[in-house]
Amino acid sequence: MTASHTVVLRDVTEDDRRRLRDWRNSPEVAAFMYSDHQIGQAEHDRWFDGLAGDARRCYWVIEVDGEPVGLANLADIDPHNRRCAWAYYLASPSVRGLGVGSYIEFWVIEHVFRTLGFGKLWCEVLVSNEAVWKLHERYGFQREALFRHHVIKDGAPADVVGLGLLATDWPARRDEMAQRLLAKGYALPFT
Repeated sequence: MTASHTVVLRDVTEDDRRRLRDWRNSPEVAAFMYSDHQIGQAEHDRWFDGLAGDARRCYWVIEVDGEPVGLANLADIDPHNRRCAWAYYLASPSVRGLGVGSYIEFWVIEHVFRTLGFGKLWCEVLVSNEAVWKLHERYGFQREALFRHHVIKDGAPADVVGLGLLATDWPARRDEMAQRLLAKGYALPFT
């Protein structure tokens, strides 16, 4: 099976302001975020305006075949300790099941370890979001924490799993993950 889709991660621009709020407030995305309240314009504007000049975080819009479909980010970027956190979401249901999430995972890992030269990438995922934490584990992330009753979702406490991947562990998984992407027709990033 080969994909005829081109996936690009591009910097967030002013033109994305409204789109990102709409995506974040959609039930399909909000279900997997720490907060599930509707984000108002003022709250969103504070967040969006704070992106400029914040060296501790970086955001990219995910495009598939030229269409914006989701968001990926690095957070808690810590050059001294050579680590950062990351997350992503696909807001467009039309791209789910195409391997886009796997491509994004590979891209971010390569960017963090090859481009930034960091030693660790970590993330937090709601335990209920099994598809995502299983994807991370397939890429070599290991469970490092279970945060019990970490957030309130739909009025009830929800658990969160913390996962980490070390740069020294990535080579053991990289070739297999690269072959999976190539088999789906994706060109490898950072080659």
